[in-house]
Amino acid sequence: MEEQPVEQAAPQTPVMAMFRTLTLTALLSGFLVVMVVQWAMPYIEANQKAATEAAVFNVVHGATTSRSFVISESGIVPVEQTDKDGFVIYGGYDASGGLKGLAIPGVASGYAGPVYIMFGYQPELEAITAYQVLTMTETPGLGDKVLTDEDFLANFDRLDARLSADGSALANDVVTVKSGTKQNAWEIDAISGATITSNAIGQAVNLSAQQWLPVIHQHLDSLTLNSLTESEASE
Repeated sequence: MEEQPVEQAAPQTPVMAMFRTLTLTALLSGFLVVMVVQWAMPYIEANQKAATEAAVFNVVHGATTSRSFVISESGIVPVEQTDKDGFVIYGGYDASGGLKGLAIPGVASGYAGPVYIMFGYQPELEAITAYQVLTMTETPGLGDKVLTDEDFLANFDRLDARLSADGSALANDVVTVKSGTKQNAWEIDAISGATITSNAIGQAVNLSAQQWLPVIHQHLDSLTLNSLTESEASE
């Protein structure tokens, strides 16, 4: 009788060994990522601080020094005089200590993600006089036109931000309108082909202005260097 071939058992896959290897690799990778982030964080924070300080001087014309403040519905306090987190604005001062204007952050949703900006505000003019994009992820060649388009930037030469008679809100919302249709000083002419990003800039300005400009005018004295010096001397 013919001898039947002996079937060999298929080798078993070392499942537990593979699982241990993958787990160890994942843990090691995660550990390395955490270590790199912790190492890089001080440099990232330093770069962000430098970029913010540069933006303050870009949007507050004539300022040579700046100071940071925490603002809330109850008032405005220098950052170094409070341990509370909050919305931060920046005062820009000339060489003699005069308040040249305020730099106020804002954010709104653009086409590809949030658009973070800083705009300059002059209380005595009740006007927004400049703006700068801090970070955004808009489409190159389209959305990023808000950085360079001269006609769009001209919207912010003296954008009306007057308060209502009772000082509780803006007299008129800052709004973005279709390119070429601007008729009022509180309107922003959009860029053709970059309407969504243009709208995001207008929304970011309007949201921050509506919330914080009434508070700023109520506590404007607390932003002058003379008041700040007297306050610090009394502590």
